[in-house]
Parts: sequence; structure tokens; C-alpha cells
Amino acid sequence: MSEEEIYHKFVDWLGKTWWGLTPSEKLIPLMKARYTVEEAAFLTGIPHSAASLEDLAHLKGVDAEKLEPQLKKMCQRGLMYEIKRGASVRYRLNDSYFVFFRSTFWPGTDDETSRNSAPLVNTYYHDGFYEQYAPIHAKGLRALPINATIDDTRKILPYEDVVKVLDNVTYFTVSACPCRQRQRLDEDGHQCDKPLSVCLHFDELGHYIVENGMGREITREETEKILKESADAGLVHGISNWQEKPDTICNCCNCCCLWMEAYHKLGHHKSLDASNYTVRVEEETCKACGLCVKRCPMDALQLKFSPKAGNKFNKAAVVSNEACIGCGVCVHKCPTDSLTLVQREEIADPPENVRDYGMRFMADRKKGEPLLRQ
Repeated sequence: MSEEEIYHKFVDWLGKTWWGLTPSEKLIPLMKARYTVEEAAFLTGIPHSAASLEDLAHLKGVDAEKLEPQLKKMCQRGLMYEIKRGASVRYRLNDSYFVFFRSTFWPGTDDETSRNSAPLVNTYYHDGFYEQYAPIHAKGLRALPINATIDDTRKILPYEDVVKVLDNVTYFTVSACPCRQRQRLDEDGHQCDKPLSVCLHFDELGHYIVENGMGREITREETEKILKESADAGLVHGISNWQEKPDTICNCCNCCCLWMEAYHKLGHHKSLDASNYTVRVEEETCKACGLCVKRCPMDALQLKFSPKAGNKFNKAAVVSNEACIGCGVCVHKCPTDSLTLVQREEIADPPENVRDYGMRFMADRKKGEPLLRQ
């Protein structure tokens, strides 16, 4: 079998999961940048769901002791996932979304594979690869409000309370933001000056990342410090979009984040899912400095004429509740405390767990009706 045939066969196999590989002239070059031909041949046929070492050895027709080091190496390359639960160890093939948008760039290294992959991933993203999310109502991340910006914390729901989220975590890790890193490694990408080591992962996913050199273990206190520094830098806390055991909190900028880019550049109907909060403005104390307008990642705030404004410009911040994702980034740095987050009238609960999220995703994907900005 020729090298090209091996890659095309692997593309067919890798596309048989929740995330497909859409046709593009960049696809095979990207596959070659991320997978060696030996890896492509080996990974073809590896299950997308978790399997034991013994089952994989039988599948590949090799001795389990000889196969295990190969599987470990694939995990270290971010191409396979290792699940450890007690004495049980199982493996699965990582899908292309995980590899191209996450594991390749989590280490934050400037190596040959990452540098060669970055421009191809960025181009492929715009060449139809991310259109698979256009019909999806529930996005992969949800805005997590900055706690200090909420008007009445007594009413905050557990899945929107960062303190309660962290209370349920036993293992904390940090990696490079993969979105910012793939842009930085691309000569034509956006060279963002926001903090890089701010991608937080927990428990099982965190263990996988640390054990395979894609991040480092940190304490609860370090986690809280990163969240504070991210909020100061104007980054949006984006948490896994399900209530039970979220494993990720990203800290997103609107110039590199793949969800923000989908909204601002691909025309998708939203970026991250909104929290159940929106901004309230005290027009009398607003001094029309415009800082909130500058910090808002969704262009949801504008300065407009207000007869209530107590400043010489007779202007105050006005929020578009439809565009606002309730992140609190604008509120966090308001010099006059004129902005607060208040709970929306209608509460929208995220999926219960990752299984529920997956079922909603597949149902929307089956309909295939793009949800675009009006």
C-alpha cells in the first residue's frame, strides 16, 4: 500500500466518529504534519471507544507486552487517550477535533510538528472543518461568570459558581491555551499578547495531560490565581458545557478562541453559550470612559446618549442582552462600579453531563440546519 493510500485509509477511519474530516486540499498535508505514515497505519482500526490492552493486542495480532509501549507513545503524542480507573487501564483513539485543536498545542512548545501543523489547522478551520458546529445549539464551552461581578451571589446556580465547581475537583492542571498557541506558531496567525498558560483541566483529563507531558499539576490556590489574572487580562472563563464534572475551564480571548472566531468570522449564531446573567448599567454613575466597550469580547456594549448620565458627555454604556454572554469581563474593571451582572429572567440549564451533551450534538448535527448570525 502506498503512503497516500495509507493516509486516505486513515482519514476514512478517523472520520467515523462524532467529528468528521471534511474535504479540503489542506487535509492530507495536515495529516502528514501531525501523523507519521507509520502512526497512520497503526492507528487505522484502533477503536474510537475505550478498549483494553488485551483487546487491542488481539485486534492488532501482536503480543500485549510489545504493544503497550506503542500505545504509551501514542498517548504522549496526544494521538490516543489513556483511561485509568483503579487497576483498569483502557485506550481509545483521539478524534481529529481533540488532536488538531487541543493536544497538539497544549504543551506550548515550538517544535517542528506543532509549527508545521499550526498554519494548516488554521487554514483548515476556515476551509469548512469548523462548519460542523454551525448547526449545533449547545456549544462546547459556556461562559462562567467572574464571581466578584455578580450582583446577588445568593441566587447563583452551582454550575455557574466557580467556587463550587472547584470544590468538586481533586486534581488541578494547567496547559498552554491551544488556540493562542496555534495562532502564535503561524506566521500569518494573530500574535496575541494575552497570557498563554491559562488552560485549566481537572481530574481524569488533567491526569492524562500531566502524565503525557502536555501540562503540569497545580494547586487549587494556583488555579484561583490563574483565574484572577485571566479576568484582569480581559479573558472569558469558558467551562465545559455540562453540569456534571466539567473537566475544563478555558480562558478565552476574542482574537484567537475558536468559538469566538466562529461567531465573529464564520458567522455562527453564537460563540460560547451564554451564562444566565447579563449586564446592568447604572447610567447615573457611568463616566463614559469606554473601557467596558473595549473589554467586551462580543461587541455587546456601546456608549450612547443618556439623559440620566452624570458625565459631561451625556453618554452611558448600553448593553445588547442578545449579544451579551454574561461573562463579567466588562464589569470586572469598571472604574466606577456602574456595571453588575444580574440574573436573566429566563434560566437556561446546560446539558446534565457529557453524554447528554453528545446526544444533543448528534441530534442537531443530524438536522444539519446552520444557525447563523442575523
